Amino acid sequence: MNARNTTGVPSEGMRRRRFLTTAALGGATIVGASALGGLDADAAFAAEPSLDPAIAKSSFVEGRITGITGSVLEVAGSSGGHARVQMTNVTSVWKIRPATAEAIEVGDGLYARGVPMPDGTVAADAVWVNIVNLDTTIRGIAKNRVHLAHGRHEVVGNILTDTGASYAGRGLTSDLSRLRIGQSAQVLGAWRPSDDSVDVVRISVGH
Repeated sequence: MNARNTTGVPSEGMRRRRFLTTAALGGATIVGASALGGLDADAAFAAEPSLDPAIAKSSFVEGRITGITGSVLEVAGSSGGHARVQMTNVTSVWKIRPATAEAIEVGDGLYARGVPMPDGTVAADAVWVNIVNLDTTIRGIAKNRVHLAHGRHEVVGNILTDTGASYAGRGLTSDLSRLRIGQSAQVLGAWRPSDDSVDVVRISVGH
């Protein structure tokens, strides 16, 4: 992700590895996502840099939250496993936009990145709640929603006041008027467990 530089100044990737090593081996402080590489929606899908040899890898947890005990999230993985995610005072939370741990609810989907602890929990530096990244086809367009096909599934995309669109790889714009029925679209957003719709953060066409 970040190539080694020749200026004598540690690269961003090197600084992230150093922070992560300190968190895992020192045991006293878990750093936040700003040190490890961001908490925006794209960061959830970014490739991780290689880590310090003292750490085999950072840990990732995904699944459905089945319980919350204090600052620990109980998570049932989609493949059948179970994990426990420890929230800390520096854990960054994304739920459509930057949020706090209070926004997390039982039943939410979760994708977490963090440091494995000796007791088997994962101390999270960043948690993305209900995040989805879908390849879709636009089937209908209304004022406050778009109707999408994702494989065999029909998905309603809720248009928010800050929903952005990207056309042919260009920068984000608030102008959604160029969306057309039949276009292939990548949708980044947050799933609503209550009705299975998706709040659209970004919709990209012609990418």
